[in-house]
Amino acid sequence: MQPAEEFALDPAGTGGRAWFEAAFHRHYPRLVGLLTRLTGDRGQAEELAADVLAKVNRRPPALRSPEDLEPWLYRVAANAGLDAVRANTRRRRHEDAASAEQARTTSIADALSGVLQRERCARVRSVLARLKPRDAELLLLRADGLAYREIAQALGVQPGSVGTLLARAEAEFERRYRARYGDDV
Repeated sequence: MQPAEEFALDPAGTGGRAWFEAAFHRHYPRLVGLLTRLTGDRGQAEELAADVLAKVNRRPPALRSPEDLEPWLYRVAANAGLDAVRANTRRRRHEDAASAEQARTTSIADALSGVLQRERCARVRSVLARLKPRDAELLLLRADGLAYREIAQALGVQPGSVGTLLARAEAEFERRYRARYGDDV
């Protein structure tokens, strides 16, 4: 079945295509933004967001309520993104080994700048991938610009505890980053 055909399905008969299109238009841009920041690849982020939204169309109607839908979408998207980061990290290790010779032949200044930027991004993704899922989700959702209330909804926690949880997640991220890479932030 093609993804477009999956999107058109509404097995429970709860509004069909119109319901799904409304959900798609409302959430797709933010999901893509979140996943782009996490994976560093807009194309992959768009694919992951489409997959997450395709899953929502297969959910039972009782689980499609607006107050349940948004937290579910962001949690599934964050988990899919973290899985993609882990897979990308493994793939990049192999690619880096294969392209080491090519990097030596390019301009040293340009190569150094690009390598440092990619290395910083890879380091952040690597540390995120090793955090507790909730801590990584907290950091990602906040980086995506979600308000504390929205983060609380997405993670199923009390809005008053988001600040404390976020501070702990940031501290844990920094501790792990420094433990792994030293003070070179």
